[in-house]
Amino acid sequence: MQQIRSQVTERDGLFELEAGSDVLDSPRYNHDMAPTKVHERTWNKWHITALWVGMAICVPTYTLGGVLTAYFGLSVGEALLAILFANIIVLIPLTLNAFPGTKYGIPFPVLLRSSFGILGSNIPCLIRALVACGWFGIQTLFGGLAIHLFLGSVFDDWKALGGTGEVIGFMLFWALNLWVVIRGADSIKWLETLSAPLLVLVGVGLLVWAMPNVSMTELMAIPAKRPEGASVVSYFAAGLTAMVGFWATLSLNIPDFSRYAKSQKDQIVGQIIGLPLTMFLFASLGVVMTAASVKLVGVTVSDPVTLIGHIQSPVWVALAMALIIIATLSTNTAANIVSPTNDFQNVAPKIINRTKAVILTGLVGLALMAHELLKKLGLIVSDLSLETVYSNWLLGYSSLLGPIAGIMVVDYFLIKKQQLDLAGLYRDDVYPAWNWFGFIAFGVPVALTLLSLGSDAFSWFYSYGWFTGSVLGGLIYYGLSVMRPSPTAVKTAV
Repeated sequence: MQQIRSQVTERDGLFELEAGSDVLDSPRYNHDMAPTKVHERTWNKWHITALWVGMAICVPTYTLGGVLTAYFGLSVGEALLAILFANIIVLIPLTLNAFPGTKYGIPFPVLLRSSFGILGSNIPCLIRALVACGWFGIQTLFGGLAIHLFLGSVFDDWKALGGTGEVIGFMLFWALNLWVVIRGADSIKWLETLSAPLLVLVGVGLLVWAMPNVSMTELMAIPAKRPEGASVVSYFAAGLTAMVGFWATLSLNIPDFSRYAKSQKDQIVGQIIGLPLTMFLFASLGVVMTAASVKLVGVTVSDPVTLIGHIQSPVWVALAMALIIIATLSTNTAANIVSPTNDFQNVAPKIINRTKAVILTGLVGLALMAHELLKKLGLIVSDLSLETVYSNWLLGYSSLLGPIAGIMVVDYFLIKKQQLDLAGLYRDDVYPAWNWFGFIAFGVPVALTLLSLGSDAFSWFYSYGWFTGSVLGGLIYYGLSVMRPSPTAVKTAV
């Protein structure tokens, strides 16, 4: 039987694949991983903006200012500047790595096949997936607490359940997240567009409630928690790296969303409008609310779910918790489930479809949060703080993700010169199974990061891990590719 070859067409700078039997029969292809058709790329700049507003307004963003002041030795003003600068910096890899997604309609794992190889792409994919599953678990804890407090405000008997009620809330929120993503990209687009204005409203409402109880002058005058006379540079740089790490995840898998953008202009403008200012303002709100919490409820409370839970009015608690649930759902589905869903499919596209991958993501996230759930049920006792875990985790995983970001940008823009063999990314005969240049460029900065953990003189390499990793990874990859061009460097014409 004659094999029908795939055809690639171009319209206004957007490329589309008409898959033939060479791709359709390939073990590297399934419907969910296929390039989007041009008519499926319907997200304009406001949809992209809404995506980022929906993802950025979440409980972890609210707590970032507190993390920087408590664990990184920054003052309130320094912490807020670090958050703003970090999100301007992370826009660079975000917009650059979004380009091939928009141009070719491909998701993150398929793009990685160019720089790490058809099979090799699974290694960085699974690293990204594990980080996302961890964040999925953390966000689901907050969403589950919001459901518990919502039900407690409506039903008096529910409050008596305590930690058990929180675990039930966790499982309800867990199932709701999986249901939204299984329904597909349009479901996420609808959720983000609906939630964005509601979330802005929540922020304004919290600010109106808090402002009479806090003095901004006094707040900005609070001294930093670092040794007296210590230079601010090293502390600020470490905090900046951690904040870049917050969205270093999305700077890799942004093609999972940009593949639905109408044009490069839409994805660029949407991200510029949606990310930095939203992150800065909501993190600022968290700092203000935490400072005001003593006067508002009598104790210092660093997360909005617990703070709102102290309100005496059941009606206001129910309304606020409903909005918090929407906020956390909009963040979790887009930021923490879409990526691992695609990443797990990449391992075996013919066996793992979207539904199976979503369920797998949910199970891994559940396993990673087992410790916290058992603690809530009273089955184990632990002093480990969730805030402590993710403040250290931000630095740790940014050291892993930085080199991948640098390699991706260099491969697409400098080595492949924005020209990919679209059909070849789904076959085994164009790109190598393993691109060892990618793994060497990834392994060297990761190895140096691990070595730096045991050296005081070299500890800066870990503290600034995303920057050192992305620059060094990109440079090594470029050097290796230029010195010894691989066959794919000349076989990637459209």
